[in-house]
Amino acid sequence: MRRVYIETYGCQMNVADSELIVGVLVREGFVRTDDPAAADVLLVNTCAVRDHAEQRVLSRLGELKGFKRPGRVLGVVGCMAQRLGPRLLERVPQVDLVIGPDGYRGLPELIARAHQGERAAEVEFKTWEHYEDVPPARGERVSAFVTVQRGCDYRCTFCIVPMTRGAERSRKLADVVREARDLAAAGTTEVTLLGQTVNSYHDGEHDFADLLRAVGAVPGVRRLRFTSPYPTDFTDRVLAALAGTPAACEHVHLPVQSGSSRVLKRMLRRYDRERYLAVVAALRGAVPGIALTTDIIVGFPGETEDDFQETLSLVEEVGFDDAYTFKYSPREGTPALKLKDHVADDVAGERLERLVAAVRCGAKRKNVALVGTAHEVLVEGRAKRGALLQARTRTNKVALLEGPDEWIGTYARVRLTGTTGSTFTAWPLESEGEKGGIAVVG
Repeated sequence: MRRVYIETYGCQMNVADSELIVGVLVREGFVRTDDPAAADVLLVNTCAVRDHAEQRVLSRLGELKGFKRPGRVLGVVGCMAQRLGPRLLERVPQVDLVIGPDGYRGLPELIARAHQGERAAEVEFKTWEHYEDVPPARGERVSAFVTVQRGCDYRCTFCIVPMTRGAERSRKLADVVREARDLAAAGTTEVTLLGQTVNSYHDGEHDFADLLRAVGAVPGVRRLRFTSPYPTDFTDRVLAALAGTPAACEHVHLPVQSGSSRVLKRMLRRYDRERYLAVVAALRGAVPGIALTTDIIVGFPGETEDDFQETLSLVEEVGFDDAYTFKYSPREGTPALKLKDHVADDVAGERLERLVAAVRCGAKRKNVALVGTAHEVLVEGRAKRGALLQARTRTNKVALLEGPDEWIGTYARVRLTGTTGSTFTAWPLESEGEKGGIAVVG
């Protein structure tokens, strides 16, 4: 048997793509291995959103090339591969193949060519490609990602995604529902719909509201999540579907990027501060108790201290449950490179520290208020550290509790007993009492 080893960097879309890549190769007789030393093919699935992510990949390639032996293949796939193409072959001589997100169907051929000593890059966009005939190699999964949309048309000035993922296109609703049914039949009860601007989904007949209702109605799908939506694509229809679909979880990741309307305009975001806050209000009106998380960039070209203060005030006003925060990272080919008044790195770094502190303070305040409350959780597996189980609420809060492996994959009622500010400790409930047994729900 030929063995393939794959490492994944970046977003959930890349995680889903790695499952797809393994699915492509399994059909050709490969098996997956977690040991790079045992692999015949080593692949790195990459992210290009920030320079730091690419530098990590280059560093890791320097390590993985030590596993190269005659007959073994080292490949780079994904967004960084798409962005750099043949230049990556020149930059890292040990790399045998480079292939972008639309080319995974061609991996077996490129691997065969690499065995013959040919180094090649495949970075052509294929706007028709959805890999419908390729079953992703997920393994046994409590929760699963389902890609419903590929590419992006929004052209934010800081973003490399349209250049690495191509134009936006959506899968047919029936195909998504079929995949959800197959997952549910195999025991998966939580599904996360993936897209670059997932709530702009439209397959020519059906919009995102239709998709939410259809997947949420699949027997066995108990929890439905999605990421990442675009703020102004929360139409009244989508809000109604979100409120009216019992499986839809009470959590939305709602990227804002900046709290300053002036900066948002330079970013070419399709909303200003007031419009974003209106979307927040609409979500909270439709789904009481909804948890909101976000993405925020500091140090975007031209950002002043006053602009940054508007971001801090928005964080306070919205009361996010958490946020992914970043310094602006210049990306080759993006319009933001042409903007003037770039912010000094030390200034951006200092602003990031203040932003992180503000987000953590707000999140801790919200989480402390939840201590003592009861929630349904899905037990996902063993925690990375210690001997505890990791579980997750419908609002995406992580709770750690004691219990046996048999609880993994089950739903339970727990009481949150404490918090570090980000994660919780929890105690399983027995019915409505607290006798220490677990109440498996459903």
